[in-house]
Amino acid sequence: MANEEDCRAALERVAARLAEVDADRLAEHVVERTISCRVADLGVAYRTRLHQGGLDPFELDDDPRAAQVRLTMDSDDLVAMAYDELNPAKAWAAGRLKIEASIFDLLRLRKLL
Repeated sequence: MANEEDCRAALERVAARLAEVDADRLAEHVVERTISCRVADLGVAYRTRLHQGGLDPFELDDDPRAAQVRLTMDSDDLVAMAYDELNPAKAWAAGRLKIEASIFDLLRLRKLL
């Protein structure tokens, strides 16, 4: 099981990778949203804001249900996805990644993955 430090590093890696996406492509698919990432096996959640400039820094979140897009996974799966060892679509299909969002947000998210 990964620890909180591993999860924070994984989230920072995700933010860095998103910063590498072409600005025009990002602007085409991104609408400003709050995103929570709940790490179920550690009992912690992180929140960020997605916008055309990328992601704001991740902060601990005491109310992940308030976010517009909510992700839930175990710590090892978060780390594996951040390092391209686990495909997010396959993780979702296998029930290892849960996503709660509007249908429009899901379609936009799919294009970025």
